[in-house]
Amino acid sequence: MVVAAAGGVDHDQLVKLAAKAFGGLPSGEGHPTTGQLVAASPAHFTGSEVRLRDPDMSKLHFAVAFKGASWGDADAVPLMVIQSMLGAWDKHGGAGGAASPMLAQRASANGLCDSYMAFNTNYHDAGLFGVYAVADPGGPVDDLAWSVMRDVSGLCYGAGDADVERAKTQLKASLLFAGDGPAGVAEEIGRQLLVYGRRVPLAEMLARVDAVTPAKVQEVARRFIFDQDVAIAALGDTQNLPDYTYFRRRTYWLRY
Repeated sequence: MVVAAAGGVDHDQLVKLAAKAFGGLPSGEGHPTTGQLVAASPAHFTGSEVRLRDPDMSKLHFAVAFKGASWGDADAVPLMVIQSMLGAWDKHGGAGGAASPMLAQRASANGLCDSYMAFNTNYHDAGLFGVYAVADPGGPVDDLAWSVMRDVSGLCYGAGDADVERAKTQLKASLLFAGDGPAGVAEEIGRQLLVYGRRVPLAEMLARVDAVTPAKVQEVARRFIFDQDVAIAALGDTQNLPDYTYFRRRTYWLRY
């Protein structure tokens, strides 16, 4: 556990409050650590699908996810760049069809969905990477599913220099904005102490982002995406959403 604070904080008062709130938590011998519990019963990412069909819902919500990288994984930062390459889009946003990611342009031009966003959640020992979308259940849901898988699996076969540079710039900007305020700074301190055992300087993190190349993007995509199991979660009128095997089959291309 890490108690972190930023801003106008009285350190001595913070220590006293932390001791009062958390001093009674069990620790030491006789109490297994998180690592021991995980080692005794490890979790395994398994291809799966959960659909909660509700035809009365006006929108279809679905996500397709892959097993991602942990915070300490050497490929965590390249996977963050891949997330930025896929990006996010909302039809009510100002960018419209001028959004940079190809998936956003295709969604806008063809009315595939109301919005989508790529996500990349890191945990201590694993991660979750994928795309979440909201669409009209009576719309071209199958085309949306094809477009999502086309752009995700396409990264296994190459990435353009301009797309990688744009994603790296966007990622660095988001890292800077995340520390703009005491709440973001405190969260960053707590997370980094738990994950790395130290606070990582911003310059070091930006250097790790700058080191990502198109070849590295392709290498990491082939590790996490190419012919890998997926997890599908859907809520709403799901009858037009393709089944699990459709998504699983499109984690790779047949090229002759």
